[in-house]
Amino acid sequence: MSAKNNFKFSNSVLFGPLLAILSIWTVFWIEIRFGINFNDFGINPRKVTGLRGILLSPFIHGSVEHLYNNTIPLATLVAAIFYFYNKDALKVLLFGLLFSGIITWFIGRPSYHIGASGLIYVLVSFIFFKGILAKHYRLIALSLAIVFLYGSMIWYIFPIKEGISWEGHLSGFLVGLLLAFIYKTKLPQEKRYSWERDDYNEEEDEFLKHFDEDGNFIETEKENNSSENSIKIKYTYRKDDKANAN
Repeated sequence: MSAKNNFKFSNSVLFGPLLAILSIWTVFWIEIRFGINFNDFGINPRKVTGLRGILLSPFIHGSVEHLYNNTIPLATLVAAIFYFYNKDALKVLLFGLLFSGIITWFIGRPSYHIGASGLIYVLVSFIFFKGILAKHYRLIALSLAIVFLYGSMIWYIFPIKEGISWEGHLSGFLVGLLLAFIYKTKLPQEKRYSWERDDYNEEEDEFLKHFDEDGNFIETEKENNSSENSIKIKYTYRKDDKANAN
């Protein structure tokens, strides 16, 4: 996939976030509808049964508030990564989910860690640092937008509030940073004018030849053949018989 696939709207920009949101809401609806609790399928650190949570925990949420708080950021960030980093989007999502879950399994407290917030931190971290590393004006603008929208999330990678898996947040943040260094995004070449090129020569510029050193316009005289350039118009008059009769 070439660089031109980045910065381009495609079906994945629409269906990627839609699929992610439908997945987490469907799982929560099944819990409510059938009275099932999937919390036991979350990440249970350093327990063999807790390994299944590495893949399953992002789809499990403890309450409507928990689910709602993850819905909008997840939809926004998934759409952004598919639009700006289409070539690497699926790999970032897959490896981000996998490695952030593994790190959480190693460092987490003895409790069930559930929710898509770990993956959200992967995306926030990746998009922010990748934009800074790429040094492309659109991606830098995206990084600044991420800081504006989700900058306050940085505090939740520390144990400042009970009941929040700061270990999952920290794991996602570190994995997103690592992936930003690993994947080398091919950026589209921006259009450059002739005077922006390294081999530009002012003396050969046809436009500048019409101006002197002080910037004054130089009028050029052209020998015009009057016989060739003149326009001949032939008029035909109709004789008015009534006027002559009077």
